Amino acid sequence: MRVEGCAEYPLDWATVGDRPLCEADVDLTGPLADWNAHLSLVRDKAAPLPESLAALLVEITERLTATTADAPLAVLRAIGVLERIATRVGREAAYEPADGGVSAEAVATGLGTTRSKALMLLLTARDG
Repeated sequence: MRVEGCAEYPLDWATVGDRPLCEADVDLTGPLADWNAHLSLVRDKAAPLPESLAALLVEITERLTATTADAPLAVLRAIGVLERIATRVGREAAYEPADGGVSAEAVATGLGTTRSKALMLLLTARDG
């Protein structure tokens, strides 16, 4: 499939063979730059996390990672608690966009994903 206006990066599959592209002599500079630019655009359009929440998530990640070697069961227990919190709060948050009349497209943009994935995330969160 060809998308109008998108760069093309043809590959010589005879040269690549069965090897992964990272092991073949293939210049991935262009495709990776395009992909990173795309991800940057998606991130810029997505709903920003409040700074305090982003900092808290980073801190939780760092603490869980630091604890994994010494107390893996404690980390697994903490993950279970976080999953229960995410399920409960996610269920509440999933009803807000629809109740507020937010379109599926706006939800997808805010979440930085496709419309179908956004709808699946909302439905999964509601079923929690």
